[in-house]
Amino acid sequence: MNRISGPDANSCAGCHNAPFGISGGSGDFVANVFVLGQRFDFATFDRNETGPTKGALDERGNPVTLQSIANTRTTLGMFGSGYIEMLARQITGDMQALRNTLAPGESVALASKGISYGTLSRRADGSWNTISVIGIPESSLATVGSTAPSLILKPFHQAGRVISVREFSNNAFNHHHGIQSTERFGVGTDPDGDGVINELTRADVTAAVVFQVTMAVPGRVISKDAAIERAVIRGESKFQAVGCAACHIPALPLGNQGWVFSEPNPFNPVGNLRPGDAPALQVDLNDASLPRPRLKDVNDVVHVPAFTDLRVHDITGGINDPNREVLNMQHAPGSDGFFGGNGKFVTRKLWDIGNRPNHHHHGQFSTMRESIFAHLGAAQSSRAAFLALSAEDQACVIEFLKTLQALPPGTKNRVVDEKGNARKWPPTGYTRSTKYRSGSSATPWLGSSGLYQVENVTFNSESDEDN
Repeated sequence: MNRISGPDANSCAGCHNAPFGISGGSGDFVANVFVLGQRFDFATFDRNETGPTKGALDERGNPVTLQSIANTRTTLGMFGSGYIEMLARQITGDMQALRNTLAPGESVALASKGISYGTLSRRADGSWNTISVIGIPESSLATVGSTAPSLILKPFHQAGRVISVREFSNNAFNHHHGIQSTERFGVGTDPDGDGVINELTRADVTAAVVFQVTMAVPGRVISKDAAIERAVIRGESKFQAVGCAACHIPALPLGNQGWVFSEPNPFNPVGNLRPGDAPALQVDLNDASLPRPRLKDVNDVVHVPAFTDLRVHDITGGINDPNREVLNMQHAPGSDGFFGGNGKFVTRKLWDIGNRPNHHHHGQFSTMRESIFAHLGAAQSSRAAFLALSAEDQACVIEFLKTLQALPPGTKNRVVDEKGNARKWPPTGYTRSTKYRSGSSATPWLGSSGLYQVENVTFNSESDEDN
């Protein structure tokens, strides 16, 4: 094994297999990935090895431990990943369009889909000031002189470092399986010296990407038990009331045929297929022949119920927070920034949280409640509001979150009961309300999808329609 080839699993499904053994799903704690560990030839921890990144010493020659050699992260499911990538593309396009309007000496508020990304400015000399930009990965804010920051939203990797499913796949095939793609390493080459050339063709990567982006979207499993229904309704209301929905936005809109996934991603970095390298391939993510359930467009808009804003937030309590990462993948390996650690993570998509086997970015928590308690930094106020709830209301929030699940293979409907039967949500008997309620201006979708109200509890409409 060398730096090019570092196999640690026989297949992607070795780690991506939960909760139903579905290839492409999430993984339990034993399937955690050690991000940035691929810098080392072997993790020997043998102090007799004196070469940097050979097995025991980092780039600076300092001894590493299991805790400092890499960042441990839980394996996430790829459910609905095509919609997530397309959301990031549209948001990036919106912000770049705003950026391109700036003349020297001007500023602009960056926003897309109702989400604020702060303020971008240009100095009088034409250079760029990103100090007031928020929620965008550091690597997308890099700027030198008059060269503008890319502002590319990176929805993959929990720290927001990967632009597309294709980049994610090229990385994973190399890092975890020792398989190098021709688009990254060249045609006719054998970069790992194993005697095999052209290990992964451009078409192979495209096929892997299409498989992932067309995976079924998560849905909801809501028991018909009256007591559980009441708890779910109340929990959803409290989830918004304490401010969780300000970042875990229940749904984001995809317009302008944004649900038609295309390869390659126009923002792909060098080493991944880019526009002009090959004919474009398009896939309608709403096509009913794809694995179900699927989303659908209503009035030329698809609402993606992923419960995220796709921004990066520091949700840790500072440098001594045990939930911080020891390495920062936004910076070059060996640099001061790299060893400065990381506390910023993309807002977790909650749409499959209810049947995940572990929680938080490192997967070290066995319950959702533990993960909520660990929310600090930018999430401090929401955490405090949750802790201020009664024990019953806290339990109701958890009961609501438990309904957000990846659904068993073959499930046709996004909202089902505990037996897998399609159900209408909210239950019959609740009246439609024109009241608009939102903890954040970033959730205009609520008004269009409908709200229901009973006993001063407001919650969003879910359809039982076979889509």
